[in-house]
Amino acid sequence: MNRAGAPLFENVAGDIGVSFEFFPPRTEKMEQTLWESVQTLAPLAPRFVSVTYGAGGSTRERTHNTVVRIARETDLTPAAHLTCVDATREEIDEVARGYWEAGVRHIVALRGDPSAQGSGFCAHPGGYANAAELVAGLKRVAPFEISVAAYPEIHPDSPTKAADLDNLKRKIDSGADRAITQFFFSPDAFFRFQDEAAAAGIDAEIVPGILPVSNVAQTRKFAASCGASIPRWMDDLFEGLDNLPAARQLVAATVAAELCARLYAGGVRHFHFYTLNRAELSYAICHLLGLRPKTGEQENAA
Repeated sequence: MNRAGAPLFENVAGDIGVSFEFFPPRTEKMEQTLWESVQTLAPLAPRFVSVTYGAGGSTRERTHNTVVRIARETDLTPAAHLTCVDATREEIDEVARGYWEAGVRHIVALRGDPSAQGSGFCAHPGGYANAAELVAGLKRVAPFEISVAAYPEIHPDSPTKAADLDNLKRKIDSGADRAITQFFFSPDAFFRFQDEAAAAGIDAEIVPGILPVSNVAQTRKFAASCGASIPRWMDDLFEGLDNLPAARQLVAATVAAELCARLYAGGVRHFHFYTLNRAELSYAICHLLGLRPKTGEQENAA
């Protein structure tokens, strides 16, 4: 994959680790789609699968139910998202203890978004003030494996890149095992961030978060809330495809797979996919990178 002029996916080794993110379903139909996606992606033997937590803790029960079901009904390693928003330390610690008792050993610890759109984050008077405090609190509850968020293009609430890196270092120093980045669309953005993090004394694993874009309008909304930039060339690629979902899927897979291939060429071996509860794009990209189901697992998952 490094030789100039060689096909981008020639002789891929499949020596990658992947993880997948899902969100808790709101309806019976969405739940069916989620579980079909889980079953499709499970044969790729992900390191873990995470389940998001809605703004203001709005999906607390649904997140818990989905995580526990994954733990009980599959061989996958579930990771539960947990935030600081609108809850006391005692309430958050209780949720964490519930996860530990249910066999969940991995938490994605986040500051979280406020429940009211457009309002700034304000820590609960009796709660954890930020993600670093949350990480430390979770470690006091139980020896969880903990992932935290990182922002290659700077968190919208951070005044400077240095302040953003300082915040990430505090999370790692508080006990986090790895950072998973927000999505991005330029490999250079990730490699620069890796270098900046290393220069700031951050030596934990940093996993790139990959969002295969199937809905440009939705992606613009996501990007505006998390500080990611959508390059003009990518906007142009999706122009005219609003009513052609199959064509959008092909373009989305191509763009995301090329990004992953370039990250792979730069030494990246672990990828975290934001699936939006759909398996096809993430599965196709993993396939292009040489990742295949273990013998017999695909049949067993069917």
